[in-house]
Amino acid sequence: MRQFLAARTLAAIGFIFATITLAPGLQEARAQGFQTIAPTAILIDAGSHAVLFEKSADELTAPASMAKTMTAEVVFNEIKNGRLSFDREFTISENAWRKGGTSSGGSSMFAKVNTSIRLEDLLRGLIVQSGNDAAIAIAEGIAGTEENFARMMNERAKQIGLTKSTFRNATGYGHPEQKVTVRDLSTLALHIIETYPDLYKMFGEREFTWNKIRQQNRNPLLFMDIGADGLKTGNIDESGYGLIGSAVQNDQRLIVVVNGLKTAKDRAAESRKLLDWGFRAFEAQQLFAEGQVVGEAQVFGGSRRSLPLVSKKPVRVLVPRGEGERVTARIVYTGPLKAPIQKGAEVARLQVSRGDMQALDMPLYANEDIQEGTLSQRALDGLLEFSTGWVRRAFTSVVEGI
Repeated sequence: MRQFLAARTLAAIGFIFATITLAPGLQEARAQGFQTIAPTAILIDAGSHAVLFEKSADELTAPASMAKTMTAEVVFNEIKNGRLSFDREFTISENAWRKGGTSSGGSSMFAKVNTSIRLEDLLRGLIVQSGNDAAIAIAEGIAGTEENFARMMNERAKQIGLTKSTFRNATGYGHPEQKVTVRDLSTLALHIIETYPDLYKMFGEREFTWNKIRQQNRNPLLFMDIGADGLKTGNIDESGYGLIGSAVQNDQRLIVVVNGLKTAKDRAAESRKLLDWGFRAFEAQQLFAEGQVVGEAQVFGGSRRSLPLVSKKPVRVLVPRGEGERVTARIVYTGPLKAPIQKGAEVARLQVSRGDMQALDMPLYANEDIQEGTLSQRALDGLLEFSTGWVRRAFTSVVEGI
């Protein structure tokens, strides 16, 4: 069985191209109509999962305290599955106090050694105050050691689709093997927003007081009038200044991630510039309505040889306002599909590209049941496969306009 592509040209929006030689890193940024001084950056539309902008998005960098977002995800998952509750108390060990407390020099919740603290408060210390003591206490309380907890972080990272990132601690402290990409961090942010909408609200809290010490959230976007409601900042020598942010305007949510900036001021400015540009520069175009047949997949050994495919929600893509840009899509599956196939089964993916950038990747589902074919039908399919190799041919058709 091989990966099977059905390519469709979906738009006659126009096509503009030119050949320009640019310095590495600037070429991809300028081609998208935007420039940023951030060494690595990505901007995602949460509704469609479309990538609106990316720059060195797959380059491995140190996450600093943005790693605490992964720490929070592990805790959220434990809570969702009933293995933890807000009322569970964890002890601030001497290790957590020394490595992450007042005297450590890093961000701290200012928890006292050998005290027991409810998980709900530790989470706020982790998310709002970026407390390293809170992160270590959570890791030790859940997994015994921070090293064991890091293994849980990596397991969860793989499960939710972080393909290149590796975590070695719960705090984000520098470690030569702890590396992430801004693309993976945007995937993590999107997962948290979609999977834990109530718990996600903690990322938008502007301040938290513990041990009579009030600290403001370190995310500068929360204090700008741009609809921001999360997520996390980070800064160590190995990483520079980074930020995972999200904002909502007119029912549209964007997610931005930047890393490697030289100052906190640059981090705030570049993150806002990307969000402002994203909200201003794009408009949604619907390619297919909910339940509309998007295309067909080839079927082997069934009562019929093709299966109509549909999406369970409208297929929309964001395109630059007032600019000509070709939008193409392809249906991707491992095929031909083998009968029997049940209606509603996820059997393929729709991948939409805007120019050279993938703008959308979403599942497609069987629109009807296909039963196993008769013996003669299966024999004929086997003969066709052997004699013509029809499963390896690419089927291409054209859909006019949007």
